[in-house]
Amino acid sequence: MTAYLQICAGLVGLILLYYGAEFLVKGGVNIATRLKVSPLVIGLTLVAFATSAPELVVSVDSALKDMGNISIGNVVGSNICNITLILGFSAAITPLKVNRDLFRLDVPVLILSCLVFTGFCFYSKGINRWEGLLFLISIIAYTVWSIMKAKQLEKKNRNIVQEAAEMLEAEREFPVTLAVLLAGAGLAGLVGGAKLFVGCAVYIAKALSVSDAVIGLTIVAVGTSLPELATSVVAAIKGEKDIAIGNVVGSNIFNILAIMGIAPLFRPLHAPGISPVDLGLMVFCTLVLYPIMKTGYKISRKEGIFLLAVYIAYTVWLIMQQRISG
Repeated sequence: MTAYLQICAGLVGLILLYYGAEFLVKGGVNIATRLKVSPLVIGLTLVAFATSAPELVVSVDSALKDMGNISIGNVVGSNICNITLILGFSAAITPLKVNRDLFRLDVPVLILSCLVFTGFCFYSKGINRWEGLLFLISIIAYTVWSIMKAKQLEKKNRNIVQEAAEMLEAEREFPVTLAVLLAGAGLAGLVGGAKLFVGCAVYIAKALSVSDAVIGLTIVAVGTSLPELATSVVAAIKGEKDIAIGNVVGSNIFNILAIMGIAPLFRPLHAPGISPVDLGLMVFCTLVLYPIMKTGYKISRKEGIFLLAVYIAYTVWLIMQQRISG
Protein backbone atom coordinates (compact mmCIF):
# COMPACT_ATOMS: atom_id res chain seq x y z
CA MET A 1 0.00 0.00 0.00
CA THR A 2 2.90 2.30 0.82
CA ALA A 3 4.37 1.78 -2.66
CA TYR A 4 1.02 2.61 -4.25
CA LEU A 5 0.75 5.81 -2.19
CA GLN A 6 4.32 6.81 -3.05
CA ILE A 7 3.71 6.33 -6.77
CA CYS A 8 0.46 8.32 -6.53
CA ALA A 9 2.34 11.05 -4.65
CA GLY A 10 4.98 11.11 -7.39
CA LEU A 11 2.32 11.48 -10.10
CA VAL A 12 0.63 14.25 -8.12
CA GLY A 13 4.05 15.88 -7.78
CA LEU A 14 4.53 15.80 -11.57
CA ILE A 15 1.11 17.38 -12.10
CA LEU A 16 1.91 20.08 -9.53
CA LEU A 17 5.26 20.76 -11.23
CA TYR A 18 3.62 21.15 -14.63
CA TYR A 19 0.68 23.30 -13.59
CA GLY A 20 2.75 25.16 -11.00
CA ALA A 21 5.00 26.43 -13.80
CA GLU A 22 1.95 27.26 -15.94
CA PHE A 23 0.23 29.24 -13.16
CA LEU A 24 3.41 31.03 -12.08
CA VAL A 25 4.15 32.22 -15.60
CA LYS A 26 0.52 33.08 -16.41
CA GLY A 27 0.21 35.17 -13.26
CA GLY A 28 3.68 36.64 -13.73
CA VAL A 29 3.00 37.63 -17.35
CA ASN A 30 -0.27 39.29 -16.29
CA ILE A 31 1.48 41.30 -13.59
CA ALA A 32 4.38 42.20 -15.92
CA THR A 33 2.08 43.50 -18.68
CA ARG A 34 0.23 45.68 -16.17
CA LEU A 35 3.58 47.10 -15.06
CA LYS A 36 4.30 47.95 -18.74
CA VAL A 37 7.18 45.49 -19.02
CA SER A 38 8.26 44.94 -22.64
CA PRO A 39 6.86 41.80 -24.32
CA LEU A 40 10.42 41.09 -25.40
CA VAL A 41 11.70 41.04 -21.82
CA ILE A 42 8.77 38.87 -20.70
CA GLY A 43 9.41 36.37 -23.48
CA LEU A 44 13.10 36.09 -22.68
CA THR A 45 12.64 35.77 -18.93
CA LEU A 46 9.27 34.57 -17.61
CA VAL A 47 8.33 32.41 -20.59
CA ALA A 48 11.84 30.96 -20.88
CA PHE A 49 11.73 30.17 -17.16
CA ALA A 50 8.47 28.25 -17.48
CA THR A 51 9.70 25.00 -19.01
CA SER A 52 12.82 24.78 -16.81
CA ALA A 53 11.16 25.66 -13.50
CA PRO A 54 10.56 21.97 -12.57
CA GLU A 55 14.26 21.13 -12.99
CA LEU A 56 15.19 24.15 -10.88
CA VAL A 57 12.98 23.38 -7.89
CA VAL A 58 13.79 19.66 -8.00
CA SER A 59 17.55 20.31 -8.08
CA VAL A 60 17.37 22.89 -5.28
CA ASP A 61 15.22 20.56 -3.16
CA SER A 62 17.68 17.72 -3.77
CA ALA A 63 20.61 20.00 -2.86
CA LEU A 64 18.95 20.93 0.43
CA LYS A 65 18.57 17.19 1.18
CA ASP A 66 22.26 16.63 0.32
CA MET A 67 21.34 14.48 -2.68
CA GLY A 68 23.89 15.80 -5.17
CA ASN A 69 23.55 12.73 -7.39
CA ILE A 70 19.88 13.56 -8.02
CA SER A 71 20.51 17.31 -8.36
CA ILE A 72 23.34 17.00 -10.89
CA GLY A 73 21.90 13.84 -12.44
CA ASN A 74 18.68 15.77 -13.08
CA VAL A 75 20.57 18.39 -15.13
CA VAL A 76 22.79 15.90 -16.97
CA GLY A 77 19.87 13.58 -17.68
CA SER A 78 17.55 16.42 -18.68
CA ASN A 79 20.07 17.82 -21.16
CA ILE A 80 20.58 14.38 -22.70
CA CYS A 81 16.82 13.81 -22.74
CA ASN A 82 16.11 17.23 -24.27
CA ILE A 83 18.45 16.62 -27.20
CA THR A 84 17.98 12.91 -27.87
CA LEU A 85 14.38 12.20 -26.84
CA ILE A 86 12.68 15.56 -27.35
CA LEU A 87 14.51 16.83 -30.45
CA GLY A 88 14.75 13.29 -31.80
CA PHE A 89 11.03 12.62 -31.36
CA SER A 90 10.07 16.07 -32.72
CA ALA A 91 12.30 15.65 -35.80
CA ALA A 92 10.93 12.14 -36.38
CA ILE A 93 7.47 13.73 -36.62
CA THR A 94 8.61 16.41 -39.06
CA PRO A 95 12.02 17.83 -40.10
CA LEU A 96 12.91 20.82 -37.89
CA LYS A 97 14.06 24.16 -39.25
CA VAL A 98 17.14 25.66 -37.57
CA ASN A 99 17.10 29.40 -36.89
CA ARG A 100 20.46 30.74 -38.12
CA ASP A 101 20.78 33.33 -35.35
CA LEU A 102 20.17 30.59 -32.79
CA PHE A 103 22.81 28.42 -34.47
CA ARG A 104 25.44 31.18 -34.64
CA LEU A 105 24.92 32.65 -31.18
CA ASP A 106 23.08 30.41 -28.71
CA VAL A 107 24.41 26.98 -29.72
CA PRO A 108 28.06 28.05 -29.10
CA VAL A 109 26.97 29.35 -25.66
CA LEU A 110 25.40 25.96 -24.94
CA ILE A 111 28.54 24.09 -26.07
CA LEU A 112 30.84 26.28 -23.96
CA SER A 113 28.56 25.99 -20.91
CA CYS A 114 28.42 22.21 -21.27
CA LEU A 115 32.21 21.88 -21.53
CA VAL A 116 32.84 24.14 -18.51
CA PHE A 117 30.19 22.30 -16.47
CA THR A 118 31.75 18.94 -17.32
CA GLY A 119 35.21 20.26 -16.42
CA PHE A 120 33.94 21.47 -13.04
CA CYS A 121 32.28 18.10 -12.36
CA PHE A 122 35.55 16.26 -12.98
CA TYR A 123 37.66 18.77 -11.04
CA SER A 124 35.39 19.20 -8.00
CA LYS A 125 33.56 15.85 -8.11
CA GLY A 126 30.42 17.97 -8.29
CA ILE A 127 29.77 21.72 -8.24
CA ASN A 128 30.96 23.94 -5.39
CA ARG A 129 29.64 27.37 -4.38
CA TRP A 130 32.25 29.36 -6.31
CA GLU A 131 31.57 27.42 -9.50
CA GLY A 132 27.84 27.88 -8.92
CA LEU A 133 28.33 31.63 -8.48
CA LEU A 134 30.20 31.77 -11.80
CA PHE A 135 27.29 30.02 -13.52
CA LEU A 136 24.77 32.38 -11.88
CA ILE A 137 26.69 35.44 -13.08
CA SER A 138 26.87 33.85 -16.53
CA ILE A 139 23.10 33.27 -16.81
CA ILE A 140 22.45 36.89 -15.79
CA ALA A 141 24.95 38.10 -18.40
CA TYR A 142 23.47 35.76 -21.03
CA THR A 143 19.92 36.98 -20.33
CA VAL A 144 20.97 40.65 -20.56
CA TRP A 145 22.87 39.90 -23.76
CA SER A 146 19.86 38.05 -25.21
CA ILE A 147 17.58 41.01 -24.48
CA MET A 148 20.04 43.46 -26.07
CA LYS A 149 20.44 41.19 -29.10
CA ALA A 150 16.67 40.82 -29.48
CA LYS A 151 16.11 44.57 -29.18
CA GLN A 152 18.44 45.10 -32.14
CA LEU A 153 16.13 42.84 -34.18
CA GLU A 154 12.93 44.52 -33.01
CA LYS A 155 13.05 47.19 -35.69
CA LYS A 156 13.35 44.52 -38.38
CA ASN A 157 10.55 42.40 -36.90
CA ARG A 158 7.91 44.94 -35.82
CA ASN A 159 5.10 42.64 -36.91
CA ILE A 160 6.35 39.79 -34.71
CA VAL A 161 6.77 42.11 -31.74
CA GLN A 162 3.24 43.46 -32.27
CA GLU A 163 1.82 39.93 -32.36
CA ALA A 164 3.65 39.09 -29.13
CA ALA A 165 2.30 42.24 -27.50
CA GLU A 166 -1.25 41.38 -28.53
CA MET A 167 -0.87 37.84 -27.16
CA LEU A 168 0.41 39.16 -23.85
CA GLU A 169 -2.41 41.70 -23.63
CA ALA A 170 -4.82 38.78 -23.76
CA GLU A 171 -3.34 37.62 -20.46
CA ARG A 172 -4.82 40.70 -18.77
CA GLU A 173 -8.34 39.33 -18.96
CA PHE A 174 -8.48 38.71 -15.20
CA PRO A 175 -7.90 41.07 -12.21
CA VAL A 176 -4.42 41.71 -10.83
CA THR A 177 -5.46 40.15 -7.50
CA LEU A 178 -6.17 36.89 -9.27
CA ALA A 179 -2.84 37.19 -11.10
CA VAL A 180 -0.98 37.47 -7.79
CA LEU A 181 -2.91 34.49 -6.42
CA LEU A 182 -2.10 32.48 -9.55
CA ALA A 183 1.61 33.30 -9.28
CA GLY A 184 1.62 32.40 -5.58
CA ALA A 185 -0.28 29.16 -6.20
CA GLY A 186 2.12 28.32 -9.03
CA LEU A 187 5.15 28.82 -6.81
CA ALA A 188 3.58 26.72 -4.04
CA GLY A 189 2.74 24.03 -6.61
CA LEU A 190 6.34 23.93 -7.84
CA VAL A 191 7.79 23.60 -4.35
CA GLY A 192 5.21 21.03 -3.20
CA GLY A 193 5.42 19.09 -6.45
CA ALA A 194 9.22 18.92 -6.21
CA LYS A 195 9.06 17.50 -2.69
CA LEU A 196 6.50 14.86 -3.65
CA PHE A 197 8.30 13.90 -6.86
CA VAL A 198 11.78 13.67 -5.30
CA GLY A 199 10.36 11.76 -2.33
CA CYS A 200 8.77 9.24 -4.69
CA ALA A 201 12.01 8.91 -6.71
CA VAL A 202 14.05 8.25 -3.57
CA TYR A 203 11.51 5.67 -2.37
CA ILE A 204 11.64 3.82 -5.71
CA ALA A 205 15.45 3.94 -5.67
CA LYS A 206 15.61 2.34 -2.23
CA ALA A 207 12.89 -0.21 -2.96
CA LEU A 208 14.56 -1.38 -6.18
CA SER A 209 18.12 -0.90 -4.90
CA VAL A 210 18.68 1.62 -7.68
CA SER A 211 21.24 4.36 -7.10
CA ASP A 212 20.25 8.01 -6.65
CA ALA A 213 22.34 8.85 -9.71
CA VAL A 214 20.39 6.50 -12.00
CA ILE A 215 17.08 7.82 -10.64
CA GLY A 216 18.25 11.39 -11.29
CA LEU A 217 19.45 10.52 -14.80
CA THR A 218 16.22 8.74 -15.78
CA ILE A 219 12.95 9.14 -13.84
CA VAL A 220 13.65 12.62 -12.47
CA ALA A 221 15.23 13.85 -15.72
CA VAL A 222 12.35 12.66 -17.92
CA GLY A 223 9.72 13.78 -15.42
CA THR A 224 11.05 17.33 -15.18
CA SER A 225 11.54 17.48 -18.97
CA LEU A 226 7.84 16.87 -19.70
CA PRO A 227 7.12 20.61 -20.22
CA GLU A 228 9.89 20.81 -22.85
CA LEU A 229 8.60 17.62 -24.49
CA ALA A 230 5.04 18.96 -24.68
CA THR A 231 6.18 22.38 -25.95
CA SER A 232 8.53 21.03 -28.64
CA VAL A 233 6.22 18.28 -29.93
CA VAL A 234 3.23 20.63 -30.15
CA ALA A 235 5.41 23.25 -31.88
CA ALA A 236 6.62 20.64 -34.38
CA ILE A 237 3.06 19.44 -35.12
CA LYS A 238 1.85 23.02 -35.60
CA GLY A 239 4.71 23.76 -37.98
CA GLU A 240 6.53 26.16 -35.62
CA LYS A 241 9.68 24.17 -36.17
CA ASP A 242 12.24 26.74 -35.03
CA ILE A 243 10.45 27.03 -31.67
CA ALA A 244 10.93 23.30 -31.06
CA ILE A 245 14.72 23.67 -31.37
CA GLY A 246 14.93 27.04 -29.60
CA ASN A 247 13.01 25.62 -26.64
CA VAL A 248 15.54 22.79 -26.18
CA VAL A 249 18.67 24.93 -26.67
CA GLY A 250 17.39 27.61 -24.28
CA SER A 251 16.33 25.03 -21.70
CA ASN A 252 19.72 23.28 -21.76
CA ILE A 253 21.55 26.58 -21.28
CA PHE A 254 19.21 27.43 -18.39
CA ASN A 255 19.69 23.97 -16.85
CA ILE A 256 23.45 24.42 -16.63
CA LEU A 257 23.87 28.11 -15.92
CA ALA A 258 20.80 28.84 -13.79
CA ILE A 259 20.09 25.54 -12.02
CA MET A 260 23.75 24.71 -11.40
CA GLY A 261 24.23 28.37 -10.51
CA ILE A 262 21.50 28.46 -7.86
CA ALA A 263 21.40 24.95 -6.32
CA PRO A 264 25.08 24.87 -5.15
CA LEU A 265 24.61 28.18 -3.34
CA PHE A 266 22.29 26.37 -0.90
CA ARG A 267 24.69 23.44 -0.48
CA PRO A 268 27.76 22.38 -2.52
CA LEU A 269 26.82 19.46 -4.74
CA HIS A 270 28.78 16.20 -4.59
CA ALA A 271 27.84 13.60 -7.19
CA PRO A 272 30.17 10.58 -7.12
CA GLY A 273 27.45 8.51 -8.79
CA ILE A 274 27.55 10.54 -12.03
CA SER A 275 30.02 8.64 -14.21
CA PRO A 276 32.33 9.89 -16.97
CA VAL A 277 30.03 8.05 -19.41
CA ASP A 278 27.03 10.15 -18.32
CA LEU A 279 28.97 13.41 -18.62
CA GLY A 280 30.64 12.24 -21.84
CA LEU A 281 27.30 11.44 -23.46
CA MET A 282 25.94 14.87 -22.51
CA VAL A 283 29.00 16.48 -24.14
CA PHE A 284 28.66 14.23 -27.21
CA CYS A 285 24.96 15.04 -27.65
CA THR A 286 25.67 18.76 -27.29
CA LEU A 287 28.60 18.74 -29.72
CA VAL A 288 26.81 16.58 -32.30
CA LEU A 289 24.07 19.20 -32.50
CA TYR A 290 26.49 21.52 -34.31
CA PRO A 291 27.13 19.39 -37.45
CA ILE A 292 23.53 18.12 -37.45
CA MET A 293 22.13 21.67 -37.43
CA LYS A 294 24.67 22.95 -39.95
CA THR A 295 23.66 20.47 -42.66
CA GLY A 296 21.04 22.48 -44.50
CA TYR A 297 20.08 24.29 -41.28
CA LYS A 298 17.58 21.61 -40.39
CA ILE A 299 17.26 18.40 -38.38
CA SER A 300 16.00 15.67 -40.71
CA ARG A 301 13.87 12.66 -39.82
CA LYS A 302 16.89 10.36 -40.14
CA GLU A 303 18.87 12.53 -37.75
CA GLY A 304 15.88 12.57 -35.39
CA ILE A 305 15.73 8.77 -35.44
CA PHE A 306 19.49 8.66 -34.77
CA LEU A 307 19.05 10.89 -31.70
CA LEU A 308 16.19 8.70 -30.48
CA ALA A 309 18.37 5.60 -30.92
CA VAL A 310 21.09 7.23 -28.80
CA TYR A 311 18.57 7.84 -26.01
CA ILE A 312 17.27 4.26 -26.11
CA ALA A 313 20.83 2.83 -26.12
CA TYR A 314 21.81 5.03 -23.17
CA THR A 315 18.75 4.00 -21.15
CA VAL A 316 19.45 0.31 -21.83
CA TRP A 317 23.09 0.84 -20.79
CA LEU A 318 22.01 2.45 -17.50
CA ILE A 319 19.70 -0.48 -16.72
CA MET A 320 22.41 -3.03 -17.55
CA GLN A 321 25.00 -1.19 -15.43
CA GLN A 322 22.57 -1.08 -12.52
CA ARG A 323 21.97 -4.85 -12.76
CA ILE A 324 25.70 -5.57 -12.90
CA SER A 325 26.47 -3.33 -9.91
CA GLY A 326 23.41 -4.64 -8.05
